[in-house]
Amino acid sequence: MSAATVTPTSTETTFLRAVPVLAALDIPAAVAFYKRAGFTTRYQAEDGEYAIVQIGNGGVEIHFWKCDDRRIAENTGCRVEVTGVEPLYEKHRALGIVHPNGALSEQPWGTREFVMVDDSGNIVTFFERLAAR
Repeated sequence: MSAATVTPTSTETTFLRAVPVLAALDIPAAVAFYKRAGFTTRYQAEDGEYAIVQIGNGGVEIHFWKCDDRRIAENTGCRVEVTGVEPLYEKHRALGIVHPNGALSEQPWGTREFVMVDDSGNIVTFFERLAAR
């Protein structure tokens, strides 16, 4: 058997998206939480060990793996870029899922953002880039 030769088609790499994988103490509870927050379920393993939720046009998804150590979940999170962060913030605030220290605010790195915290302790920061000043 000979090894196949691969000819590169480009000299540059284009990164298309990142998909975070977060720890969840209880997969069905995590899926239910994210459904309340506006996500839909793309996949949920019958054994309760893995799940995927998505929001919007499917370009944003978050994967979850079953974890029994709350400290892991409490020390992980991800960032999701959006447009129209304010109405999303108001929705999450009304649901009571905004982190106590994560109210909508402008950041010195040029974003307007807020932080949601899930039942496992993961944080998800939703942010919108501000126009250049």
